[in-house]
Amino acid sequence: MLNMSTRAKSWTILITMALIWGSSFILIKRGLLVFSPGELGALRITMAFLSLMPVALKHLRTIDRSKLPVLFVLGFAGSLLPSFLFAIAETQLDSSLTGVLNALTPIFVILISLIFFHQKIKFLNALGILVGFSGTIFMLLGGSGFDLSNFNYYAFYVVAATVFYGINVNLIKEYLPDLKALQITAVSLFLTSPFCIGYLLFFTDFLDKIGVVDGFWLAFFYVSLLGVFGTAIALVLFNKLIQISTMIFASSVTYLIPIVAIGWGLVDNEVLNIYQYIGISIVLGGVYLANKKS
Repeated sequence: MLNMSTRAKSWTILITMALIWGSSFILIKRGLLVFSPGELGALRITMAFLSLMPVALKHLRTIDRSKLPVLFVLGFAGSLLPSFLFAIAETQLDSSLTGVLNALTPIFVILISLIFFHQKIKFLNALGILVGFSGTIFMLLGGSGFDLSNFNYYAFYVVAATVFYGINVNLIKEYLPDLKALQITAVSLFLTSPFCIGYLLFFTDFLDKIGVVDGFWLAFFYVSLLGVFGTAIALVLFNKLIQISTMIFASSVTYLIPIVAIGWGLVDNEVLNIYQYIGISIVLGGVYLANKKS
């Protein structure tokens, strides 16, 4: 059970993360005006790694070597692969809808926890997650007017990313409770950064675009913000939240992210219909139940 101080800190981190991650989808949209999905994903992780490189070098030698394989998997599952998958998804999906689909994460957190780690969950919390999931589905189908023929299958790229996030949350809670959030984030990014840097420099047209393509530096700025805040800082906060609260509470940030993402979408002239607004209300009800004491 969380004391009042820890509870207040947990909610502060949760809301801060929702604002940061909720804003990441519009940054991806802006970055894709210049960069390919692969370039954007690799650049995002590279900038996140560079911002935390001093921390990684400081702690790399002090971490138990037996934890490095887990940290390596975290770098891939929690950072690298989702960065690429979200970028691919937003080539065909609105940023607001991508943010909504991200709310599927708690479902996979629970499923992976139940299947592989034999964790238990209270009925009321499980009901809240199902309500939030239902709201997400309602928003997704409502966006196409409940016409399945207009269903956008690029949504499955986002679903795949949420599966990796579910793996990430469980691994941190199960195997790395003794490491600080900053250590986990910095070292996991350090271990996966060579793949991103190598891919960016030798397998994309990134170098050919520098200073040549119109809007390059503005797009570079957006993706740098995405890497430093949307990946590095947000992951530190998320890993900290996992450690001081429950997996359900930490993953429930993905229910708040759509609200921020939709707000940015409206600013960017993305259109929502009445069904999607109803879905938002259902999602908020799920957040309340998912974090309510029995």
